[in-house]
This record gives sequence, C-alpha cells and structure tokens, in this order.
Amino acid sequence: MSRTPHLIADAIPLLDVSAYLAGERATLETLAGELRWAFENVGFYYLRGHGIDRSLIDATYAAAARFHAHPMEKKLALRTDEHNIGYLAMAGGQWAGRRRSRNAAFFLRRERRPDDRDVLANRRFHAMNRWPDDVPGFRDTALAYMRALERLCQRLVPIYAVALDMPADTFGAAYAEPHIILRMSHYPPLGDDEDDDVSLVPHTDSGFMTLLAPNPVPGLSIQMPDGRWIDAPGVEDAFVVNGGDILHRWTNERFLSTPHRVINRSRRDRYAIPFFCDPNHDTLIECLPSCCSPANPAKYPPIQFGDYAAWFARKSYEHLATRPGSDDTAIAPGERATRRW
Repeated sequence: MSRTPHLIADAIPLLDVSAYLAGERATLETLAGELRWAFENVGFYYLRGHGIDRSLIDATYAAAARFHAHPMEKKLALRTDEHNIGYLAMAGGQWAGRRRSRNAAFFLRRERRPDDRDVLANRRFHAMNRWPDDVPGFRDTALAYMRALERLCQRLVPIYAVALDMPADTFGAAYAEPHIILRMSHYPPLGDDEDDDVSLVPHTDSGFMTLLAPNPVPGLSIQMPDGRWIDAPGVEDAFVVNGGDILHRWTNERFLSTPHRVINRSRRDRYAIPFFCDPNHDTLIECLPSCCSPANPAKYPPIQFGDYAAWFARKSYEHLATRPGSDDTAIAPGERATRRW
C-alpha cells in the first residue's frame, strides 16, 4: 500500500533512510510505501539519512569547479569520445534541434584497468576514464565520491523492489556491478539578454536512478504530472533523487520518468555532480510481473539495457548520432509518446 510521505514545497516527497541503512529492516515496508507514492505521483524525492559525508560532497563540488576553471585547450584535449567519457563543451551538441543548453560537463564512468576484458574488447561505454593530469586530487576525490554513491544505490534498490511488490532481491543481479556515470557540470549564470536559453533544457533521464547532491545554488525545477513547473528547493543534507526512462519502461509506465530542467539565474556559477546508477548493460529490461496483467499488458518489447543506452546516446548527443547500435525498431513506439516536454 502506498504511503504519503512528508512533502517539500507541498509537492516533492522526503524519505529518510537513516534507520533502514542502520539495519532496521522493519522500516523497509514503510519506506517502500513512501517510495511507491513518490514515483506514482511525482517521479522525484528527497533522500535524507543517506550517510554520505558532507565533506566528500563539498570536495567533489570543489573538484568540479577546479576542472572547469582549467584553460579551454586543456579541457578540449579530453573531449568526449564515442563512449561519452570526457569533456563536453558549452552547448556542445546535446539534444540537437532544441533550445540551447548553457552548460559544460565532464563525464566519468566506472574506473577500469587496461587489461579489463571490456576495455580490450572496446565494449561500448566500458572504456577507461580520461583524467586531467594537472588538477591535484581530482581523480582521488571523484573516485571516492563514485564509490560512496554506488554503495548507497546498491542499498537502496531493495526499497524499489518492495515498492513494486517484488522480492527485495529482485534487482540484485542487475546491481551487483551497476553501470555508473558521474557528470560534473558547470552552469554559468544566464544573462538578462538570454531569455531564450536555459542552463539545461527540459529532459528525462535515460536510466533507473539519478542522485543530485545538495546544491547551495538553486536552479533545478521539475514538471509535475499536471504540466506545472515547480522549483525544487534545496533541503539541507538531502539528495534529490529521480527515476529515468528505463525505470518507467521496466515498470510498464507505473513509475514516472519526470521532465526536469535547470535555469541558473543566481548570477553566480552553479556546479552540479549528478550520479547515475543503472543496471549493468547485460540486464534484460522486460516488464516486471507485478506491473502487467491481462488487463494491462506489457507496453514495450524486452531490450538489453546496453542496447537502450546506445539508442538513447545516439538521439541525445550530436557527436554520437552516427555511431552504430541497435535501431529504433527495438524501441516501442510509445517510448516517445511518454515524454512531456
């Protein structure tokens, strides 16, 4: 049964997982009910009691700022590649044909060694990270943050499973070694003459779970199911968490993938460190048994998450648009119809 949680700004649920993470398993059912309500009604929630040390969050923000302050020629030497690892310059080809986004980003994925079998096979999105060689402490900080967030997500997925009326270990294999991405973003302040620009255009995420660290600079807003845009205010020590399109698809549209955007009118630089934690790319995404019935059949054909990720990347980034991969026949026609931007 869904349970209405405490709401921030009368709209966005706040979930406190401190007792659950401390081992109080009796709290699982209550949290699952609150998470179910969050995803059936909003698609976003605030996460408190997560156990991520504030000093690590602050250090990661500082690392992002140091990287983006680097000379452009050094950042462009790490220009994003076919695996979408590296630097994406301001307005660098994201969501072609739509309003211009005023942000730059540096992408990292799971850290890998040269002898990793996926690296040797040049498997898509499984390449080695590309690191700046003259930003002291950058690599260690980013990897520490990614490890901490990965562990947190692995501990959260049982709540999602129970919220979907499934056994708590339903996503265990998919999250034994999840596919992770850290995007270190820079949003310069928008000027008064840039009314037609946004810092990040309205979009939905591609995957299962996105965690946005507490941000001292406002700018995030989300689109409610009734079409209203509302600001997501900062909540001290609380991550903002949302689901993406693959969660929406896996649950037969039971759980929302909610459009959101960033508009930085603060007159100061805004940095963000969203962490994306998704199933491993071998995971077959097919409608969960609890999300379909004879009266509500599966809306989408099964697809491996790696194939879906390749499709999403080709349609989302100009520099990846011509890369080979699964074609759109693997994506059910309803996929686009669910977008509300």
